[in-house]
Amino acid sequence: MPFYRFTVPTGGATLRHKAEVAAAVTKVHCEVTGAPARYVHCAFVEVAPDSIFVAGEPVSGPRMVGLLREGRSVEVRARLLHGFADAWSAITGDAKEDLAIFLHEVPGANVMEEGVILPEAADEPGAITG
Repeated sequence: MPFYRFTVPTGGATLRHKAEVAAAVTKVHCEVTGAPARYVHCAFVEVAPDSIFVAGEPVSGPRMVGLLREGRSVEVRARLLHGFADAWSAITGDAKEDLAIFLHEVPGANVMEEGVILPEAADEPGAITG
């Protein structure tokens, strides 16, 4: 179920390393949550330079918005955030301070995948939790 969307200005290193970033995000998500890799979605959106703003000023750093099922503990969400940032920075060379990552939780009942409405998430090791 998780869906990770990267918004990157044209020419950004994330765009040159999409497959590597997607593989790393998938690996982190699966290691932290126990979800099978087949449930992890990544999409990359290229935007024109000066299309991302913070405090009304343009920034050049990429952004990631992740949708995942609600119910994850604070510790699990922190492990995801740090794991994504570390892997993403290692692959692209972008400084962690230039990245922004936002996680949004949605109830499992609001997601259909492979024709099935998803159950709620669980933090237990080995649980199939996308």
